[in-house]
Amino acid sequence: MPSNLAIDDDLIAQVQQLGGFKTKKAAVNEALAEFIRHRKQLELLDDFGTIDYHDDQASKKEARRK
Repeated sequence: MPSNLAIDDDLIAQVQQLGGFKTKKAAVNEALAEFIRHRKQLELLDDFGTIDYHDDQASKKEARRK
């Protein structure tokens, strides 16, 4: 999907330099992918400690027998 965006040239240059990207397209795509990964990690951190974990060895042994 072609887009016409006004992106800060200095930001693009920094991403290209830090990431070793030869094209603006590669730099932008990686920056967007990294942004998404980072946000998903933050969502996981928000859930940290809210999930109950029970280490029930007996039920694991029974499941293996079946």
